[in-house]
Amino acid sequence: MSNNVRPRKIILDLAVTLDGFIEGPKGEVDWCIMDSDMGFTNFLNQIDTILYGRKSYDLWGQYTPKTEDSDTEKEIWKIVHSKEKYVFSRTQKRTDNEAIFINDNILEEVNELKNKPGKDIWLYGGASLITTFINLGLVDEFRLSVHPVILGNGKPLFNNIKQRLNLKLVNTRTFSSGVVQLTFNYERN
Repeated sequence: MSNNVRPRKIILDLAVTLDGFIEGPKGEVDWCIMDSDMGFTNFLNQIDTILYGRKSYDLWGQYTPKTEDSDTEKEIWKIVHSKEKYVFSRTQKRTDNEAIFINDNILEEVNELKNKPGKDIWLYGGASLITTFINLGLVDEFRLSVHPVILGNGKPLFNNIKQRLNLKLVNTRTFSSGVVQLTFNYERN
């Protein structure tokens, strides 16, 4: 392998509440702050592939911004929709011009994808897919944007994790909105 080529990283990048939830009890994400200082467009330019669970894909994979949404938000969704998309589903067995569906052999399929040439890969979610990826040791970087809100209940980010993960903090950023972004690398033994 040449010095310039490295396996693509799988990056878990998502918003989380201070008490560890990624959604409210009814699936709400209205607490999530879109802070322009966070450089989300820069992150999107670092990746060329997005990994979704089926439910997350159904909700957000083809999301169309509303007319009243800001131009920045419309531009972000345009960039998101320009990426290659993979959907992990036990039930839906299809591939179309919008996404490639993966039904089994997750470890093998993802390792093959990581070794293809390209930019890094965004593990979008949902919670079940995130748990599967963590338990298979497939997440290379955890980039969590901790929002200044406590929900009390909802869908937890980390649930049913089977083993301890040792992480190394590689970056911390704070924003005027109160969001704190923590970036960790997974320290494999």
